[in-house]
Amino acid sequence: MKPWYSLDWLSPLQWQQYRFAYPLALWGIPALVLLFLLRYYLHQQAQQRLNISLGPLYASLSGNRPQRLGQSVLRLLRYLLPLSVFIGVSFILIALARPQIVREQREEDSEGIDIMFAMDVSDSMTETDLPPTRLAAARRVAQSFVNGRKNDRIGLVVFAGEAYSLCPLTTDYALIKQYLSELNAQMVRTSGTAIGDALARCIVRMRDPLAPVADTTRRDSLATAKERSKVIILLSDGDNTAGNLDPLTASRLARAFSIKIYTIAVGRPVAAPNEAVTVDEGILKTIATTGNGSFYRASDARRLRAIFAEINRLERAPVRIRVYQDVQDYYRIYLCWAIACLLFGLLLKNTIFGNVLED
Repeated sequence: MKPWYSLDWLSPLQWQQYRFAYPLALWGIPALVLLFLLRYYLHQQAQQRLNISLGPLYASLSGNRPQRLGQSVLRLLRYLLPLSVFIGVSFILIALARPQIVREQREEDSEGIDIMFAMDVSDSMTETDLPPTRLAAARRVAQSFVNGRKNDRIGLVVFAGEAYSLCPLTTDYALIKQYLSELNAQMVRTSGTAIGDALARCIVRMRDPLAPVADTTRRDSLATAKERSKVIILLSDGDNTAGNLDPLTASRLARAFSIKIYTIAVGRPVAAPNEAVTVDEGILKTIATTGNGSFYRASDARRLRAIFAEINRLERAPVRIRVYQDVQDYYRIYLCWAIACLLFGLLLKNTIFGNVLED
């Protein structure tokens, strides 16, 4: 810390950092200026003058320029006394205003929620009604969704004719995005679409209170795990053709464990009877209704991004913000300046700059 007599304490840069606890005290400075001006005016009106002819003296000094300059300097130096008193009292008012430097530190605390992606990687997801393909569009938007999450644990289940848990619940978002980028229609060899089995895999991952060996980022206790909100985001064309578990049974099981299911029908509905590619919205709507969630239709990439943005807005864990303030007072610095100025004024009072006859 700089010494109190450093001129840096008077620099504008230093004053920009201050926050005054009692800023009203600073209004005393312009009031002090008015008082000094009033005193000067009244003093001039009441001052008694003795008229003495100094014409010969001025005539003798008119040719001596250095002496006249010295007299002007001495005349100005007589204002040092009131100026030092004014500055000293002003520093007292600044000290009363309590200049402070406040450093804030914000901490955001959120328990987050658990999110499981159930991604359909069956052959029907390779259709190009969502360019470049349904799977590629869903994969890209899901990665953007992961970027917007904070303090949430995210897992991934992929399914076609069978369902596999590809990534457990984790906060390693880079790992999740890597898995999403590697999704393709050849990951599951069994043909078909086993939506019920995929939902069951997600439920098992969410209800298990013990962290599996592969999930090294899960550190929450059992009590915290029960308090977390749990969400399944199912992306599929909805054509359930395989699996051992009925999707409605799985959605009822999810509701029993307080897990919400958001279903997204990826692809455009058939426009003509002779088209082979279908999007079965009925089963997805029923799953979302039973699972206390919502159903969405993604007919293009823009709509798919809007759906994920809405889910991102709906599923937010409450954030607790703690603000820590480190407050440092600097009024002692300006008290020292005030004492120095007033002592200087007292010293001037006992010299030729103080008019003892007027006191």
